[in-house]
Amino acid sequence: QVQLVESGGGLVQTGDSLRLSCGASGRSFRGYTMGWFRQGPGKEREFVAAISWTTSMTYYADSVKGRFTISRDNAKNTVYLQMSSLRSDDTAVYYCAADPLLPRFMGGTTASIDYWGQGTQVTVTS
Repeated sequence: QVQLVESGGGLVQTGDSLRLSCGASGRSFRGYTMGWFRQGPGKEREFVAAISWTTSMTYYADSVKGRFTISRDNAKNTVYLQMSSLRSDDTAVYYCAADPLLPRFMGGTTASIDYWGQGTQVTVTS
């Protein structure tokens, strides 16, 4: 059974940092792009960041560039999201995702993404 399990969410204050982790299991994720999405209160799910297996290139939403860093440990099938300078509008449930096709992360075709985690709540208070 394929699973993506997120951890590391919590309640923090504006300006704080937090690191999310996503452990993947149940199959080989060689060749899969892995990434993060989030869904804030009353908002649609939106792309946050992605990292390619093949090239290790990283991609970010404009709203998090310079503040968030995505990385992965292929040996551990784990992807991380280091979040810094957190703001109240970063409050959301953060979801880990995995798919062979990078464009699915940024092209609005999230319904086609193969695997999703259950989400982890990040709340930023001022």
